[in-house]
Amino acid sequence: MNDRKKLLTVKNLKKYFPIKTGFLARNRTFLRAVDGVDLEIYEGETFGLVGESGSGKSTFGRTLLRLYEPTDGQVLFHQEEGETALTDLNIRQMRAFRKDLQIIFQDPYSSLNPRMTVGQLIAEGAVTHGYFKKGSAALWEYVLGVMRACGLQEHMLRRYPHQFSGGQRQRICIARALAVKPKFIVCDECVSALDVSIQSQILNLLSELKEREGLTYLFISHDLSVVRYISDRIAVMYLGKIVEMGDAEQIFENPRHPYTMALISAAPNIQAQSTEKILLEGQLPNPVSPPKGCPFHTRCFYAQEICQRVPAPVIEVENGHFCVCHFSLDSTEMKWKKARKE
Repeated sequence: MNDRKKLLTVKNLKKYFPIKTGFLARNRTFLRAVDGVDLEIYEGETFGLVGESGSGKSTFGRTLLRLYEPTDGQVLFHQEEGETALTDLNIRQMRAFRKDLQIIFQDPYSSLNPRMTVGQLIAEGAVTHGYFKKGSAALWEYVLGVMRACGLQEHMLRRYPHQFSGGQRQRICIARALAVKPKFIVCDECVSALDVSIQSQILNLLSELKEREGLTYLFISHDLSVVRYISDRIAVMYLGKIVEMGDAEQIFENPRHPYTMALISAAPNIQAQSTEKILLEGQLPNPVSPPKGCPFHTRCFYAQEICQRVPAPVIEVENGHFCVCHFSLDSTEMKWKKARKE
């Protein structure tokens, strides 16, 4: 990956949501949804982000695009003319970058304006960003071309979202994002609301568009089989932090963080290194008051005394494969029964 161009660099990105507590709600605490994320996304890759519900995946994606204002940290957008710190831009300046940075939301039923036709939904962004004049023949010819590229037929142009199935609506969402010629798209659980057969169609469409248009994706999902299918690199998130990151094959063939091992062992249709299931006890800790030391130690089957006191270091266990753990266990040599707490 070192010879590839960076598209986005994320440095210590945080998103805390204020919570009022106490008598008359005068005291304020913070929910740490994203808590110090560092990563790089390269041009032309699909970067997968996985974790349990509530781990901060979707919040990270939206904070990356400044749909949520970050609490701290930097997001650098790399272009031919140089890099831009998106986190330093005001609202008007950020608007100019919206065409390059798009998002496909999880729910195709609520992310489309029910009062607009398919043609209007797809054309809106192209007109707003000055690609075409509103109502021009060139605009509608362009919209039809985008629709065809996304598997939508021409007779759908004047129909409304409620007249389509979930899979067709998601194709409309993809076409709407594609119409402004983006460089980077956040796919936020964009197939989780669809039937399995439709999921494969949408995943294949995303892969085809990526190759044809030179797109880069941040693909957010809790479904490991989907992430493995589409991703080049993968990061595993737990309680707002990245705990492991590497190439897709590195993550699945040789997971090194206990949390990653547990996720893979529990996932259907994925052959883990051990046939034994690793059951994590309890729920995600409260992100308002996360555990001291390693945030995963309260559920970890290999936690030691040091894990309760000292934050885990970032270790490069192999080239491009990073793990945030005191032990960074080698899953190919690990004996599950011995490592697990009895």
